[in-house]
Amino acid sequence: MRAIIYRRYGGPEVLEATELERPTAGPGQVLVKVRATSVNAADYRLMRADPFLVRLFNGWLRPKSRQVLGMDVAGVVEAVGSGVTKFQVGDEVFGETPMKSQGAFAEYAVADARALAKKPARLRFEEAAAVPLAAVTALQGLRHLGKVGPGQRVLIQGAGGGVGLFAVQIAAALGAQVTAVCGPKSVALVRSLGVTDVIDYTQRDFTKDGKQYEVIVAVNGYRALSEYRRCLVPGGRYVMVGGTGRQLFETLLLGWLVFAGSGRTAAALTIDEAKREGDMAQLAAWLEAGAVRAVIDREVELEKVAEAIRYVEGGHVSGKVVLRVAGA
Repeated sequence: MRAIIYRRYGGPEVLEATELERPTAGPGQVLVKVRATSVNAADYRLMRADPFLVRLFNGWLRPKSRQVLGMDVAGVVEAVGSGVTKFQVGDEVFGETPMKSQGAFAEYAVADARALAKKPARLRFEEAAAVPLAAVTALQGLRHLGKVGPGQRVLIQGAGGGVGLFAVQIAAALGAQVTAVCGPKSVALVRSLGVTDVIDYTQRDFTKDGKQYEVIVAVNGYRALSEYRRCLVPGGRYVMVGGTGRQLFETLLLGWLVFAGSGRTAAALTIDEAKREGDMAQLAAWLEAGAVRAVIDREVELEKVAEAIRYVEGGHVSGKVVLRVAGA
């Protein structure tokens, strides 16, 4: 099969097209003929070994356990492993590939059956490929960690990116009153998703307007913890999704101190694998009903993955960048 691999850590220039042996589905796994995939921050962080701790599980001097990137996958079931009963050959599916196996920047990829769902018929493969990692991240940050419910006031910072665009839609689907913070380029797009209160951060500082929220989800947030605390009602929750190593360190090690005695809490999201199957089923239902939709910035062929990653790393992408697998 055709695949895009990297043999050493570095920028997009380390990616190369090659031929690999087609993988096989083990127990509990599904072999998917890939029709589309998408670029996530997790892909280029693995590629660059940034943060440096990536080397602990992916190879110290060079990548070993995941030489084919691509977390998201959408395609057609080619084969199923033992114990798999909810999928059959020919089913159209979407979901994620395991972190420690080969990814979806290839003609075929293996995924755990619990990380897949049947693709809603109304979605193109390219739309389905834009969903899994970003949408599951948004859902777990909001529902499982933020405990968002009907009528709550929720602020999404970083609403114009891949995770943020899903977060504003999912928060609304959960019944929340949504305030979205994004850059000027994304204001019209976020409003088109049904969000009435959209803050252009170049024009208005949400930490100084006196408003408070039950939940704040900061996607790659950059404000001080004390500022987030001030914007929460008593009992409110701050959820950090992504961000720099320094921000993660502050939230995990200093969050309890900054929020101590305030009646508010701070937490950093880590994906709960045990909830992934249910989350994918919920997302599929919302997508089928039109309550949530994928937002795609651009679609390119798999062979242009280096160019696509450079574009995403440049920042200010409105939605996801999807890679089509030609000839699939």
